Amino acid sequence: MAPIPTLRSTAVPLPIENIDNEQILPPRFLTSDGREGFGAHLFADWRYATTGQPKHGFVLNDTRYHGQILLAGENFGCGASCEQAARALHDAGFKVIIATSFPETFRHNALKNGLLPLVVSPGVYQRLLARVTHYPNTQLVVEASAQTLGVPVWEEIIAFALNADADQQAALLQSFAEADYLPSRQPAAIHPHQ
Repeated sequence: MAPIPTLRSTAVPLPIENIDNEQILPPRFLTSDGREGFGAHLFADWRYATTGQPKHGFVLNDTRYHGQILLAGENFGCGASCEQAARALHDAGFKVIIATSFPETFRHNALKNGLLPLVVSPGVYQRLLARVTHYPNTQLVVEASAQTLGVPVWEEIIAFALNADADQQAALLQSFAEADYLPSRQPAAIHPHQ
């Protein structure tokens, strides 16, 4: 297996605990078994008003925050299993989700779809959250093959366990290789009334 490329990106802070799959991708958008198109509906109910206008105050509508890393709260991706939730995150441009915990089904679905669920300790999480919130241009460096998260401004390397089988590693390899050729993206535009 080829090494998974390094991902360098800023992060989007979303410090809400127990975000379930129906909040990530509202069920009304589960009209396709396809692999693409779900990113346009990522966090649709939180991100847009019923009029279709962006809700002020939601982080994905804040131009200060962008990147391919989502810094999420504890137990991210809970609730009923929904592989399309992981697809929506990936389709919207995210490659890594950092949190203090993930349900096993979300972790499996994320890895299967080329999305790295990276678990850090609560102390590291709080430090990352404070840094990214106050300094949105902070670069993080994820080396999945080496199983490390680097924070260059701290001159610190944080180890994590990948725990991915060969198929999941192949999905990450493809996902991170694609990221190498793309600029740091804003999540996809959402069209809530489609």
